[in-house]
Amino acid sequence: RRWRIGRATDTALQPDVPLKILARFEPEAEWLLEPGDMLYLPPRWAHEGMAEGDCMTCSIGFRAAGRSEIGREVLQRALDAEDAVNADALYRDSAQSATTTPGLVPAALQAFASEAVARLVSEPKTLARALGEWLSEPKPQVWFDDGRSLAAGAAVRLDRRTRVLYDEHHVFINGESFRAGGRDATLMRRLADQRRLSANEVRRLGAAAAQWLDDWAEAGWLHADEESAP
Repeated sequence: RRWRIGRATDTALQPDVPLKILARFEPEAEWLLEPGDMLYLPPRWAHEGMAEGDCMTCSIGFRAAGRSEIGREVLQRALDAEDAVNADALYRDSAQSATTTPGLVPAALQAFASEAVARLVSEPKTLARALGEWLSEPKPQVWFDDGRSLAAGAAVRLDRRTRVLYDEHHVFINGESFRAGGRDATLMRRLADQRRLSANEVRRLGAAAAQWLDDWAEAGWLHADEESAP
C-alpha cells in the first residue's frame, strides 16, 4: 500500500461523505509499504493510503488525552471518593433575608462552591489516587471471566487485559486502588513492570497483599503461572 502523509494544519472535512476525509490535504512524504512494514503517524498528521495490489492493513491507535478530559475525569473520581467517605455538607441559607432580586446568585453560594472546589484540589493524594484509578480502568468493551483462587506457592502473571500502575503511595489495578508500603510495595511495583511474580516473590508478600492476589485471581485479573521459574 502506498502511503502519503502530511501535517493536518487544516482540519476542515469534505462535506456529505460517510468518512472523515480532509477537504485540503498536502502530503509531505510518501512510502510504499511492503508486507510486515509499519508506518508511525505522530499526532495531528494526516494520511492517505492507496492499495497497489491485494493487501490488508491493521491499524493500532493511541489517543492522547486532553487537559480538560483529564481534569474532568480526575475531579469526578475524586468527588465520588469524597462522597463515599464523608457525608456531604449541605449549603444552607437560613440567614438569607427576603429579596426583591430572586434571580441573583447569592455571594454566599458562590463562596460555598469555590470552597468546595478548592478543598478538593488542595488534596494531592486524593487527586493522585483518582488519576491512577482512571488511567488503569479498562475500556468499556473489555471484560474478564471469573477465575480461580491461587494454589499455595503459585507464581502469578497478569492477564493480558489487566492494567497495573503505581505511584509513591498506591497500586492501581483495573480502576481500583490499594495502599502498599515496604516490601509489598516493591513487589507490587515489580508485578506492574514485569507483569509477573515468581513463587518466591509471592511467598514474600504480607498477608494483606497475598489476599489481593487471590482476590484478583478470582476476578480473572491474574492467573497462576506454571511456566514461571521459582
